[in-house]
Amino acid sequence: MATDTLQISGLEKPVSRVALGTWAIGGWMWGGPDDDNAVRTIHAALDAGINLIDTAPVYGFGHSEEVVGRALAEKPHQAVVATKLGINWTAEEENRKLFRDSRPARIRQEVEDSLRRLRVDTIDIQQIHWPDTKTPIDESARELQKLRDEGKIRALGVSNFSPEQMDIFREVAPIATIQPPLNLFERTTEKTILPYAKEHNAVVLAYGPLCRGLLSGKMSAETAFPENDLRANDPKFIKPRFLSYLAAVDEFKEMAAQRNKSLLAFSVRWVLDRGPVIGLWGARKPEQVNGVNDVFGWSLTEDEKQKVDAILARHVPEAIDPTYMAPPERS
Repeated sequence: MATDTLQISGLEKPVSRVALGTWAIGGWMWGGPDDDNAVRTIHAALDAGINLIDTAPVYGFGHSEEVVGRALAEKPHQAVVATKLGINWTAEEENRKLFRDSRPARIRQEVEDSLRRLRVDTIDIQQIHWPDTKTPIDESARELQKLRDEGKIRALGVSNFSPEQMDIFREVAPIATIQPPLNLFERTTEKTILPYAKEHNAVVLAYGPLCRGLLSGKMSAETAFPENDLRANDPKFIKPRFLSYLAAVDEFKEMAAQRNKSLLAFSVRWVLDRGPVIGLWGARKPEQVNGVNDVFGWSLTEDEKQKVDAILARHVPEAIDPTYMAPPERS
């Protein structure tokens, strides 16, 4: 059972340092939903000791939140739910367009919608998914603080914000969590967001610690992705660069084996060793939660950390951040 925990400001109970990420459960950009399997996956995560579930409305346009709500309603639990807001979308189902939207009225509507889908009276952690530069950050923060004062939110967070943007937010409302990308291949936020989180007593919810499956150890040069899979447009998964990443994965796998750990556990442990960090473990099948407890009870040595850096320098000296995932600004 997962026992390693962190305390998030505004919450009564500590949360597990591995959270269940539910982007794939929403189905959109992941080949479609499988709700019964998704519910079993959430239950398996709870049984493994994971008590933090991370979701968002844009994960299947409300579908991921609905599945999370159903799963938690069907099983006694002590789960903490983190969701997001600030991404809007056009009405048509075919060729749907996303755009950033953190206007106060939109924020209030999203919170009400999330409460309904999740079947709760209060959202534990409410995050702005991406900064909306068309809306003053202090206006968005002020509306979120109002909703918190009304008892509809316990803790506030931001995702994909810069330190400068967070400074503006914090002038109006406290930031309990910060959610940036962080994994062995995507490390930019290690030098910017992590120091900021430590300075301001915020907990980092690191998304993509397995780099969208690249660090699962199950991909090969023959692995291909359908057009509706977001990895089809990720430069890391396109040859010849894909082969360089796979070569690094092979060496990471050897390092993990020397510790009698899976590559998944090794990759997430590297993330947790960065500081006050919770790693999001994405899954959509119950068996994908297996092995999560191998993350706990150990850390990488300094020699191992240096070897990781050397492997990256040799195979992928020019890292590619997941900026391609950013939704466009509102027109």
